[in-house]
Amino acid sequence: MFTLRSLRSLSAALFVATFSTTPALADPGVQVFDTTITLEEVQDAQRGWCAGLLAINDAYQNGGFEAAKAKAEAVIDAAYAYDFGPVAFKPTYAIGDNTFRQDRAGALAYFVGPDPSVKQFGKDQGFATYRNWKTCEIVDDVVQLFGDTANTMGFVKLVDSQGGIAMPEKTWTFWKPKTGNIRIVLHHSSAPFDTE
Repeated sequence: MFTLRSLRSLSAALFVATFSTTPALADPGVQVFDTTITLEEVQDAQRGWCAGLLAINDAYQNGGFEAAKAKAEAVIDAAYAYDFGPVAFKPTYAIGDNTFRQDRAGALAYFVGPDPSVKQFGKDQGFATYRNWKTCEIVDDVVQLFGDTANTMGFVKLVDSQGGIAMPEKTWTFWKPKTGNIRIVLHHSSAPFDTE
């Protein structure tokens, strides 16, 4: 006949036997995704955008439209989030149905043209090719960091081969996916207001 004491001893023996024959589990795989965007990442992405613009221009100057188009496609695929979904993209000089461009083709037309649906004041080229840009600099007025997204607003200062300066106004939203580099999900460009 079992007593309470013998039942406890048997239970403890069974526990020890079970524990000692159970294989030890490996440490669980822990994967931490840090999707916090830093100021340095945002500034690197902006410098990358400028470098991409100048690379498109250089490709155009040395190889013509097809070379510029190929370079622009590579820049767009690296900098923008079209692989993830639509991007809110508004070129500087856009009108009517083509004011806003959600797809990659609209961004490509912005950079290299030609986009026959958008009249560009006699220009038949895109923003990266209609002038021979030599320098590009970001002049931020504000940078806002929100975890996995960041907003920037300010100017892009461009100098062409003749010393001419252009300063379009730019607003960008950057997004940091769980893996990979941060991407542009919003690009808004406008010309300074003409008071005359």
